[in-house]
Amino acid sequence: MKVLEKIEALRKEKGWSINYLAMESGLTQSTLNNLYSRKTEPKISTLRAICGAFGISLSDFFKEEENEDELVRRVKVLSQENKNALLQLVKNLR
Repeated sequence: MKVLEKIEALRKEKGWSINYLAMESGLTQSTLNNLYSRKTEPKISTLRAICGAFGISLSDFFKEEENEDELVRRVKVLSQENKNALLQLVKNLR
């Protein structure tokens, strides 16, 4: 997941508007709007402020991506039979 997508997912998960995230993070609304409109990655200081608003650290912000990468690596080496079984398990978790 890309950085902006992750920020957007966290923001929507909390039900926050861009304006609310700006207030919580101490950033201006225009700073956040520029990130989205230009599709640019935030500076570390900006990302740190955003993470602070969400109550997570920078390492927590990136941790999920590492877990997803590990999951993909582990699934790739499974036999097709095990992949099918895993898919059934995941479908049943919903």
